[in-house]
Amino acid sequence: MSQMPPREPRDDSQSRSPARHRRAGTEPLTARSDLGLRMVLSTAALVVFALATAGFAWWATSSSRDSSPSSTVLGVLAAVCGVLLLVAVLDLAVIRRRRSGQGG
Repeated sequence: MSQMPPREPRDDSQSRSPARHRRAGTEPLTARSDLGLRMVLSTAALVVFALATAGFAWWATSSSRDSSPSSTVLGVLAAVCGVLLLVAVLDLAVIRRRRSGQGG
């Protein structure tokens, strides 16, 4: 019968630390948060999609029956912009919660 090769010694320094402190990726120790950029982009999206939602909704209500694009298409565009507006608002809420957890 063949013998199994000897095992390599285990590095106990990592096994003693809790799993939440282990680094799984290759990011640097001095990695910076992207929350500031996300806040700027979400705020810009909030303004753009709020204006687009209001504009498409107004256009849909003021268009005539046989106009092009139809009021249905404009209503769908207003709804899509409204959903994207909601995503921007939710992202700002997540950013606010994460920033309060960072302590600064």
